Amino acid sequence: MNYTEETYFLDFNNPKIKGITSQFININSKTELIESLYIYVRDNWRYSPFNIGLKKEHFKASNIADKKDGHCIDKAIVYITCLRAFNIPARLHLAKVSNHIATERLEKIIGTNQLAPHGLVDVFHNNKWVKCSPAFNKELCKLYNVDTLEFNGTKDSVLQEFNKSNDKFMSYLEDYGAFEDVPLDFIKETFKSNYPNFYDKYKNLDQIII
Repeated sequence: MNYTEETYFLDFNNPKIKGITSQFININSKTELIESLYIYVRDNWRYSPFNIGLKKEHFKASNIADKKDGHCIDKAIVYITCLRAFNIPARLHLAKVSNHIATERLEKIIGTNQLAPHGLVDVFHNNKWVKCSPAFNKELCKLYNVDTLEFNGTKDSVLQEFNKSNDKFMSYLEDYGAFEDVPLDFIKETFKSNYPNFYDKYKNLDQIII
């Protein structure tokens, strides 16, 4: 498998993505580049699970770049695309998680605090795959009293299990594995199987804002 290729979803030659990556072309260290791009994606799109799309175009990096916020898969796609622009192998990793804090709005709509699929990023650096989550921006972490995740490709950096008060924050429930490209059909089937009523109600809309 080739984890540096451009695809329909990971369109790093699009001018919108080049507008992002051009800001980092003078960084010579791959470790520093991985870190700088991670921070950019983490903090330049507010995390929001409430703006969802289930059509092909919603998962295209250049379209996500136009948004002011994004859910975990959105932000993972942008980060992977930017890394591949610099020939750094990267792939989407999907999982099922539960969120234990500030989920009242989400639970009221989908009936659970479990999110599936949740998007992570695997990066190949120093001859090994390492995992990260660029989903939660710094402001959100401050709001919910959790440590802001940092990442430079040297070790895994995934969602926070506890907040700073030692209250349960996030749990990983199931690992769906890694994907060379965005697996749209798998994402839709996972969404449908976890939230069948919600899926049937909104599947034909161009955009879901909940």
